[in-house]
Amino acid sequence: MGEQISTHQELEKVILVGLRTPGITEALLTEYLDELAFLAETAGGIPVKRYTQSLPMPDNKTFVGRGKLEEVLEGVKVYEADCVIFDDELSPSQLRNLESILKIRILDRTNLILDIFAKNAKTAAAKTQVELAQYQYLLPRLTRMWTHLQRQRGGMGMRGPGEKEIETDRRIIRDKIAKLKLDLVKIDKQKSTQRKNRGKMVRVALVGYTNVGKSTLMNTISKSTVLAENKLFATLDTTVRKVVVGNLPFLVADTVGFIRKLPHHLVDSFKSTLDEVREADILVHVVDISHAGFEQQVDIVNQTLQELDKTEKKMIMVFNKMDAFTYTPKDDDDLTPMAQENYSLEDLKKSWMAKGLDTVFISAKNKENLNEFKELIYNEVRKIHTARFPYNDFLYPNISFDDLEMEDGGES
Repeated sequence: MGEQISTHQELEKVILVGLRTPGITEALLTEYLDELAFLAETAGGIPVKRYTQSLPMPDNKTFVGRGKLEEVLEGVKVYEADCVIFDDELSPSQLRNLESILKIRILDRTNLILDIFAKNAKTAAAKTQVELAQYQYLLPRLTRMWTHLQRQRGGMGMRGPGEKEIETDRRIIRDKIAKLKLDLVKIDKQKSTQRKNRGKMVRVALVGYTNVGKSTLMNTISKSTVLAENKLFATLDTTVRKVVVGNLPFLVADTVGFIRKLPHHLVDSFKSTLDEVREADILVHVVDISHAGFEQQVDIVNQTLQELDKTEKKMIMVFNKMDAFTYTPKDDDDLTPMAQENYSLEDLKKSWMAKGLDTVFISAKNKENLNEFKELIYNEVRKIHTARFPYNDFLYPNISFDDLEMEDGGES
């Protein structure tokens, strides 16, 4: 990857643009833009203004209508914005037209996510995966980027292959993509060998939406020091730790978080990382119970998991962040239908979430209810372990979890 050329610490001012199409409510659009704002902040920007418009479908030329585009142009001048970010992937022609009209750097959701991945990639594997996704995104947009990059000054969306003056053409970009794919084949083989070397130990993968507390839970149960921040995609590289409960060893993998409209380039590039999900025996689906849209996040994760792996796996639902959960009780004389914010934690525990699934409500941060989680995962791991090694089942008696510690067996 190229060197980052933007060294200034001042946050960039960004304007966010979202579109409300049929099927998207006003509340849902607000949630989408809240997430886009969080993405922008994670990338190093500060949202200063939002613009929304209701249309049957995006405008083919400029994504939003002419009148709304004039509002955005005025906002760019008033707020002295550095960048405008659109909450959908823009076509090459839309990018070209918007940049020509607004005279400012334009990013779409995909480019913004790629930028965050580039910022957080630490290992050679992650950097290769991100670089491949960036070049695949860049290739159809090369005509626009050609002149754009000549006057580039750095900032969000400019990490990676777009950091240096482009002196190449589509053929060289395709050659670069081909080389990166070969590099990833080698990485896949190395990771596959590593997984084989772990033997037949039971594998548990932590999955979930980004920023739901997977890394915090990983640190809690394995006593490791995986980076845990209140940022989207703080964890990019999969970390695998050997954990021992009582005298029962198993592996726990902390995986990259999912997100709405996860760019398909990233899904393809991160195949080796997501293999930890495919090869897991048990999936621990971590959910941020304090998030207003947690049910939609659950659906997105389940849909993504189905796309990754069609096989049925044991699923444990862990509803995290009890400490941050709040609700608004309804007055007795209020006859309007119950909304999500009116349900208490006890109400939720009796709802669909606790039926037909192994569920537990915890606070990984404050270590609340962890004994219940330990017992649940121990029992499930033991079922699989004793099926594989029936001759040593006597080594794993039923134990009390009142004061049980999980031991860290080190990185595998």
